[in-house]
Amino acid sequence: MIVTVGGSEAIDLAVRGLLDPGDEVLVVEPCFVCYAPLVELAGGVPVSVPTRIENNFKLTLEDFKDKVTERTKLLILPFPNNPTGAVMTKEDLEPIAEFLRDTNIMILSDEIYSELTYGRKHFSIIELEGMRERTIYVNGFSKAYAMTGWRLGYVAAPEPVISQISKIHQYGIMCSPFISQNAAVEALTSCDAEVDKMVDEYNIRRRYLVGEFNRLGLTCFNPEGAFYVFPCIKSTGLTSEEFCERLLFEEKVATVPRSAFGDSGEGYIRISYAYSLKHLMEAISRIEKFLKKLEAEK
Repeated sequence: MIVTVGGSEAIDLAVRGLLDPGDEVLVVEPCFVCYAPLVELAGGVPVSVPTRIENNFKLTLEDFKDKVTERTKLLILPFPNNPTGAVMTKEDLEPIAEFLRDTNIMILSDEIYSELTYGRKHFSIIELEGMRERTIYVNGFSKAYAMTGWRLGYVAAPEPVISQISKIHQYGIMCSPFISQNAAVEALTSCDAEVDKMVDEYNIRRRYLVGEFNRLGLTCFNPEGAFYVFPCIKSTGLTSEEFCERLLFEEKVATVPRSAFGDSGEGYIRISYAYSLKHLMEAISRIEKFLKKLEAEK
């Protein structure tokens, strides 16, 4: 294992330490913005694997098995997912693991939101037989312990991979911030109750937003992890970028369009509920006003 300067460095190290030029990487979408660009920077070829609302934005074997070629080196599993809030259960992961056992494909499992799940405990693919030996595990402290800005993450992988990662890390970064490492020790040893309290509070906000967006006619998937909702705005007739830009300038509500998460996210926007319920209620009021304005324009 290597302690890194945030989870983003861990992802970068994993990709650069594993890939040769021309290697293909299956990138599950919608997803965090950095995966495909980091693959390209390492000389690899990102291959988009869209997930679908019909499957609750979970990855299925059918989504990617036909995209596997002799150059496929890595599958990126971003669950619990940013931006959708989708999670993968043991039952969801088993057919994927069964397929991968007969290949040389490695897994990069980004589990930065693993502690933020609702109604179920997170299950990692490394818990399945034969997966620990082919998984690069990435996590950090910014989400579960609200340590955004402390820049502390970690990557764990089989020895041949970690030795390559170490070569990159030792010349690019002397070490992660020492004060952050000490704070992380305190978080790990003393803060479980605070994490549970935070998850309970997020759950209240999650249920509120899902209910409100559905009431407003913006069909909203019920996330089971992370702290985002991903409502569908197709009924407005606007693209996601048009919707977000107008909402920002006309009602001063900041949301994120699909372009940040891959083309498969078109027609959806991401909203974070890492804000107070009071602020979220005000945002919903402004969004409702905005939707009425759009309806009057038709």
